[in-house]
This record gives sequence, structure tokens and C-alpha cells, in this order.
Amino acid sequence: MAMRKLGRTSDHRKAMLRAMVTFLLENGKIETTVTRAKEVRSEAEKMITLGKKGDLHSKRQVFAYVTKEAVSKKLFDEIAPKYSERNGGYTRIIKVGPRRGDAAEMAVIELV
Repeated sequence: MAMRKLGRTSDHRKAMLRAMVTFLLENGKIETTVTRAKEVRSEAEKMITLGKKGDLHSKRQVFAYVTKEAVSKKLFDEIAPKYSERNGGYTRIIKVGPRRGDAAEMAVIELV
């Protein structure tokens, strides 16, 4: 599937997704627009899968993507082991209706 542009330059979009994935892994859930949530989901799932591998190469890949070191550590120590029996589907997106300002469709994305 093609990456959504989200109305941003590629640099801005990449930075935003990195920040959102980091925040999701740190807090377990975030509220955002549906399209952003779908984009964050794919990146977050990749990070958790790397976390499950746990070898040096995947650690370096995670450290390169996740913006906070503590969150990377949490990913390998707490989050990934929780999903050892599960093949994908680590996140859930729940639609919560339109946003008041611009009626954008909102959703909560959370770790299952």
C-alpha cells in the first residue's frame, strides 16, 4: 500500500510519525485523526516486530527510529515480550467521531 502523504513534506511527515510512534509506545494509546492512526499503526507494528527479534541489528534499527532511548528500552524489555505469542495485530484503532474544530474523523490508537 502506498504511504499516505498527510499534507506534509516528506521530512515533516517522517518526523511526525516517529514522534507519534514513540509517544504510542511510551503511553500505550494516543488520540489522532483516523488517517494518521492508520499510518502510525503500520510503523508501530514494525517496531514491535523488531523488538520481538531482539538481535543487535533490530536494536539498532529501533534506536534509529524511536526518538527516546527510554522508550526503545521499554520496547525491548516490556512491550515485545508481551506479544511473543502473537503474530502481528499489536494495535487497535477505535473511531471516536468528528473533531469539533474541523469535523475531522478522530480515532484512538492503542496497544492491544
